[in-house]
This record gives sequence, structure tokens and C-alpha cells, in this order.
Amino acid sequence: MVSAVEQLSKNSNWGAFSKATELKKRIWFVIGALLVFRLGSYIPIPGIDPHAWEDIFQQKGGGLLDMFNMFSGGSLERMTIFALSIMPYISASIIIQLATALSPKLEALKKEGDSGRQKINQYTRYLTVLLAAIQAYGLSVGLENIQGAQGSAVIDPGMFFRISTVITVVGGTMFLMWLGEQITSRGIGNGISLIIFAGIVAGLPGALVQTLELGREGSITFIGLLLMTVMVIGTVVFIVFMERAQRRILVQYPKRQVGAQQMTQASQNHLPLKLNMSGVIPPIFASSLLFLPMTIVGFAGLEASDGFISDLARYMTTGHPVHMIAYATLIAFFAFFYTAVVFNPEENAEMLRKYGGFIPGVRPGKNTADFLDHVLTRITVLGAAYLCFICLMPEFLISEYSLPFYFGGTSLLIVVSVTMDTVAQVNSHMLAHQYEGLIKKTRLTKGRK
Repeated sequence: MVSAVEQLSKNSNWGAFSKATELKKRIWFVIGALLVFRLGSYIPIPGIDPHAWEDIFQQKGGGLLDMFNMFSGGSLERMTIFALSIMPYISASIIIQLATALSPKLEALKKEGDSGRQKINQYTRYLTVLLAAIQAYGLSVGLENIQGAQGSAVIDPGMFFRISTVITVVGGTMFLMWLGEQITSRGIGNGISLIIFAGIVAGLPGALVQTLELGREGSITFIGLLLMTVMVIGTVVFIVFMERAQRRILVQYPKRQVGAQQMTQASQNHLPLKLNMSGVIPPIFASSLLFLPMTIVGFAGLEASDGFISDLARYMTTGHPVHMIAYATLIAFFAFFYTAVVFNPEENAEMLRKYGGFIPGVRPGKNTADFLDHVLTRITVLGAAYLCFICLMPEFLISEYSLPFYFGGTSLLIVVSVTMDTVAQVNSHMLAHQYEGLIKKTRLTKGRK
């Protein structure tokens, strides 16, 4: 039997959307915020020679730098105020979440509710400022040390340039963090994910033109272009299928006495466990951690002066086996870690016991928690393997044919996942608006009677 929610979803149309005033305001706010982000990605850092930096970036680019440039929407290539993008905030979130899992004080703070979460968010912001300041200072020093065919990218090196760069870049990162929080609270979807999504989508037209140019030059045959198109479409279909995959655990609720005379009927429900409960977080976190040390190596100009550093920089290039192993290991780690953060078997087992629910064949309490943990571990293994496959398989094609990095599995995963999440939230707002309309009509009908 079709539920009321499914019926409303089927009846949703553009007419209903036009009446959803609150939803339209949220969507326009998101569009405006993303336009501000794109405008800021073209404001250069003071004191940079754009032509010299473009030449240097072409020499230094490749591998993780291209990945970071993709996440920043081209801001690194243009060396703008958003050069660090939102990555310091992501790195700070990783550190705080790891500390929360290890520190009893932070764990207790997390359980305090909204007040505790606000304090943890404040700690994340402070750590973001610290990390962004360290990376911005390293960026300024590295820019002074790097030399290209047209000379240094810095017009007037010195302490004034370093201080102004740190203030400018840290300010840009904090503005993006604030903008992401505003999108989350006043718009649709997760603000940080949408900012990364906008940066990737903005580079897709240029990447497509670059790919077609490679085909015109003969670097890629027609068969190669056709296979790449099929691979991209197949990857998108596979991502959608896996992101919607769930393991539904049957939960039964017995009859219960409510009040003096009323008795509720026994019912059945499902506890849905997504195959990939961590979403796009593992690839983003893994990319952030891989990029941090290699940025220091690249901007400090240590490749030629140290044999070990030179080997490390070569190993971390896109398509190298060492890079792929490190990337896959970090993705798998964060898949398990973030799943443990968002789903606690003990808390869910206690919640089921509190409301009288039970899993058939499993005793309430600890046995239910152990069963949920066992099932979650098994499906997370599949989810981590799926993420590793999606993020690493296209790198073979990228390293073989030098295709633009935008067609990598990580970018496709982020674009498809964020799009699905945003569409789901739009549908939720539409359903809520239709429910409100039904309630108002019911009240008006009762009032007339």
C-alpha cells in the first residue's frame, strides 16, 4: 500500500513548487551565496604577479595540486583570496572528531546537546584559524622561494608581503567557513559540501574542452573518448545505485497500553542502514590529509635538494601505486571512523528498548547492540571498498591518457552525492509545505462546519 508521503511525492509539481515561498527563498539564498564564492575565487592576493605564477603552477601542477585546485574551484591556480579554500576547516574537523573519540571530556561535551555541539563547533573554528594561519604563512614563504621562467611570483618579497598574505588568505578561509554555515542554516543542503560541489562544477566546462582538444590533437583516439564517456556514465549510475543501497533491519513493536482504555496495535518497521553511511566525507578527508604535507614540500622547493623528499613527491603523483595505496588506506579508515561517529549501536539499541521495539530473534539490550555493530561492520566493508573503487579506478585512465582530473571518481562522487542529497532535501521541504497546506484546508473545513 502506498504511503501518504509517497502519494504527496508523486503529486509534487511545479505548481506546488511555485507556492512554496520558504523553499524558493532558501534556493535563491544558496544561489546567491555560491555566486559570492565564485566571485571571490577571482580576487587575487595582493603582491602576486599573475603571469609568473601561472607559469610556475604549470610546472608545479599535477597530482594532489590539481586535486586541491579542483576543490578550490581554480582559486589555487589563480592564487586568489580563497587559495586554501575550505580545506583548513575540513582538517580542523578531522582533528576535533578524532579528539572527541579519544577524549572523555569532549565526548561528554558532545552528549550535552545543542550547547555542547556549539562549544565543539567553536573549538573547530579556533583550530581552523590556527591551521589556516600556519598554511598561509607557509604559502607566503613558499611563493617567495619558488622561481619560474619569468622569475618569482612575488613582486615585492618581505615581511609585509607575508603578513598581508596571511591576513588575506585566513580571512578568505574564515569567510568560506561562515558562508558554508549560513548555507546550511538558511539554505538547502550542507554548505561545505555545496561549496566544494560548486568549485568542481565550475571547472567541468574547461575540463571538457581540454578533453576534446586532446582528441583533436590525436592524443586520445575516438575509441578512447567513447570509452571514457561510457565510463563516466557507468560511474554515475553505479554511484547512484550504491548511494541508495540500504540494509533494512526488521523491527517489531508489540501491543502497548496507552492511557486507561486505549491499546495500540502491534506493528513492524525497518531500521535502514545505508551501505555508504559516511557519504563523501572519506575521500574529502583523505585528500585533505594527503595534500597537507605535499603542499609544504612543493611550495618549499625541496624536491631537488633532498633525495628522499624528491622520491616522496614523485610517489604522491596521481596514478602512482604508493599514492593509490595511501589514498585507499585513508579512505577506508575514514569510512569506518565517520560511520562510527554518525551511528552508535549502543544508543540505537537503547532507543529501541526504550520504545518497546525489538529485532526478531535478538534479545534487547547488549545483544541488539552487538547485532547492529556486526551488521554495520559488514556493510561498511562493502561501502569502503565501493569508495576506494570509485576514487581509484579512474586514476588509471587519468595517468594513462592525462585526462583532466575533473573526470576522476572523487569529483564524480562528490557531484552526484551532493546533488542527490540536495534534491532529497528539496523534496522534504516540498512535502512539508504540502502537509501544511492540507492541515490549513482541514482547519478551514472544520471551521465552516
